[in-house]
Amino acid sequence: MNNPIRLYMSMSLDGCIAGPDDRPGQELGRDGERLLNWLDHRESDGPSGQVYREALATGAVISGRRTFELARRWQGDHHDGVPIFVLTHHVDAKDVPPGHARFVTDVEDCARQARASAGDRPVMVHGAGAAQALLRAGQVDEMEIHLVPVLLGDGRRLFDHLGSDHIELDLVRRLEGRGVTHLRYRVHRPEEAA
Repeated sequence: MNNPIRLYMSMSLDGCIAGPDDRPGQELGRDGERLLNWLDHRESDGPSGQVYREALATGAVISGRRTFELARRWQGDHHDGVPIFVLTHHVDAKDVPPGHARFVTDVEDCARQARASAGDRPVMVHGAGAAQALLRAGQVDEMEIHLVPVLLGDGRRLFDHLGSDHIELDLVRRLEGRGVTHLRYRVHRPEEAA
């Protein structure tokens, strides 16, 4: 696949992508910054550096609205001026997102626009809400999970609201970094699960 839609998320072993009470000023929740310690090695030649460079080579970003707001809208530029498609339930005509960001209310339309904008590069997905909406719609091709060996115990979980249908995955890559295991999974299409 030339330009997969790929979820990139750091996650604790108990499935949390943020600690409890994630909010402006405490975007990763209490103790959630632990999930991003691997980024201390993002400039290295090792696995974490490789994964980080791959993430920055993506050609578009799909984000959930909550993630977009908690990230202070990335001031309109997530990386390298690539388009940012923000999945949201409601668009206020007076609320114009900054820079390269735009609001989209339809999941499949969002995926189509992001793929077209990315050209032959992958599309990065950020946020639990966007990930779950795209997974339910069968629009996620791969997941890059940065699994951190910690149990946060409570917080925002990545896969809380997927519904009762199971989703089959194939592990296609495993890279051991310092304090993190980078796992890439290919997501089976619903027709493949039968």
